[in-house]
Amino acid sequence: MTNLIESLNEQMNFEISSAYIYAAMSSYCKSKGMDGFAHFMNFQAKEELEHAMDFYKFIFLLDSVPVYEAIEKPEAEYGSFTNLFKTALEHEKEVTKRIRNLYEQATVEKNYEILEFLGGYIKEQVEEEATFRGIVEKMERLGESWTGLYRYDSELGRRA
Repeated sequence: MTNLIESLNEQMNFEISSAYIYAAMSSYCKSKGMDGFAHFMNFQAKEELEHAMDFYKFIFLLDSVPVYEAIEKPEAEYGSFTNLFKTALEHEKEVTKRIRNLYEQATVEKNYEILEFLGGYIKEQVEEEATFRGIVEKMERLGESWTGLYRYDSELGRRA
């Protein structure tokens, strides 16, 4: 397995781990009675699994075999909903960093197929970070006010 294929494989596993993290965040929200936040995070978890499967399929297209690694146990407690969404934002920044590193590696190796594949993920990460930045900003404005949280929970619960 070449270094670039190994890096794609690492990203596949990181996407699975991301899904696990968002599923745990969903559980946290659900346990606090915030079904809309839980729905939002479940949706996020499903997206991450879809990304993992994209990497899985692409690795096979490159005539290699994906290798699954152990997944670290995610956090179960976040202290506040604002902190939960700040943690999610920081996680998305890490995803962006990893995708950019992969893109740079593919550029150095002049692997145009992988560059093409990663292009969509570069764009998506810009959108993901913007979404979570906006949520964090709103959460900070709400200041953990239950009235505001319940309304925002309802809004995020409409994500489709």
